[in-house]
Amino acid sequence: MKFHWDVVALLNFGFILWGSAEEYDYYSWQSDNFQNGRFYTKQSKCVDIPQDLHLCHNVGYKKMRLPNLLDHETMPEVKQQASSWVPLLAKRCHRDTQLFLCSLFAPICLERPIYPCRSLCEVVRDSCAPVMESYGFPWPEMLNCNKFPLDNDLCITVQYGTKQVTQPSVLRMRIKEVKIENGDLKLIAAQKKKKVLKAGKLKRKEFRKLVLYIKNAVECQCPQLDNLSGSFLIMGRKVENKLLLTAIYKWDKKSKDMKYAVNFMFTYPCSESLSHGTHIGSFR
Repeated sequence: MKFHWDVVALLNFGFILWGSAEEYDYYSWQSDNFQNGRFYTKQSKCVDIPQDLHLCHNVGYKKMRLPNLLDHETMPEVKQQASSWVPLLAKRCHRDTQLFLCSLFAPICLERPIYPCRSLCEVVRDSCAPVMESYGFPWPEMLNCNKFPLDNDLCITVQYGTKQVTQPSVLRMRIKEVKIENGDLKLIAAQKKKKVLKAGKLKRKEFRKLVLYIKNAVECQCPQLDNLSGSFLIMGRKVENKLLLTAIYKWDKKSKDMKYAVNFMFTYPCSESLSHGTHIGSFR
């Protein structure tokens, strides 16, 4: 089975705002089949993870999205394909094996698909591929780690392992106002109700009067910034004396799945090679 990446899934939150290579480290990721990406005839939906989905029924969250990230559109198909991987869990080749596999077979149910980071794939592959090969099974092409995003986006990171990477700044905050400055959007944080999830390279005093920038964004439509009520989940990267915004999502305090996903995305730091653009969207 081949692993197709859906261009709609990649851009599901809205759009990407591109900056210059000097300001944002360039990165891209796409599978060999990206140009032939699949557009599902069925709309994505949230379903309960059944108890007889033995690979993932105790993974830590209760709902998953269908179609999943391996192009399985029905639960019987998911169960049949996932059953082949249950014996690997028993081998305990890596503590993140279930997390990695279930991020694909039973992805957490948020508006945007949350993919496993490439580093997560690599640590599981490096530990488990030798075990599989000893039984005559090669690491499958559908789990080719080069198909997964670098550790610079809101992806699921390594929970147990030795991958040491530089963290971005991540926080939950309110936005006081948005201004235009030299062709950039300037986001001024409200002074109160800021919660730092990851400090990154920012010092404590820099959070007091926090300002973020979206480069070359004056002509872009930013529907998520039309309504500044409520809180936002923010990711940014410090470049010289500015914090460049790399991701912004509307915070849904009622969403348990969102809180669970945030825990996995930010328990370990992400790569310094942050996105070449800014992702704008919301969780449901």
